[in-house]
Amino acid sequence: MELLVIRHALPVRMHSPDGSPADPPLSEEGRQQAARLATWLAGERIDALYASPMRRARETAEPLAAARGLAISLDPDLIELDHRASFYIPLEELKRENRDAWLAFVQGGLYEGIDVPAFRRGVVAAFERIIAAHPGGRIAVVCHGGVINAWAAHVLGIADAMFFDPGYTSVQRFFAAASGERSVASLNELAHLRERREG
Repeated sequence: MELLVIRHALPVRMHSPDGSPADPPLSEEGRQQAARLATWLAGERIDALYASPMRRARETAEPLAAARGLAISLDPDLIELDHRASFYIPLEELKRENRDAWLAFVQGGLYEGIDVPAFRRGVVAAFERIIAAHPGGRIAVVCHGGVINAWAAHVLGIADAMFFDPGYTSVQRFFAAASGERSVASLNELAHLRERREG
């Protein structure tokens, strides 16, 4: 079977003044990205659609669900590393505004207070459940950069928790054989976000 593992589109920046977890919606640019993704995948068979329960993942999955008449199945093990944080700042914005803070974040602050091995085990369990439920299928899963890294690292045998930066609405393709083998077909497909050039 084939997995299309998709990172969510660009969300808005959010800070919860009461300290509750931030769960931002998509920005206007993010909604456009999600629409482009759905159009780009229009020619591909998709048998089922899963998503993280976080708002940015659900809203990214909605145009694809509407175009295909699919229900979105939510799996709590697809939730992002930072789901308890009271703020959300897109990392590219943080990097532009405060490079030192961005560097501290990506070099360890991202994992502060998080049991990374347990997170990875949960992610792997989620994908293995999806694989087991859809033998021979092509399944789309909309989730987060940390989730994508955890699954890809598992498949590739990489120890690093975050070894690459998947773009917003990027598609990662994996194959899962009935005999147990898992393989990567592609990472970071972003052709749908390229500007159309007039010929």
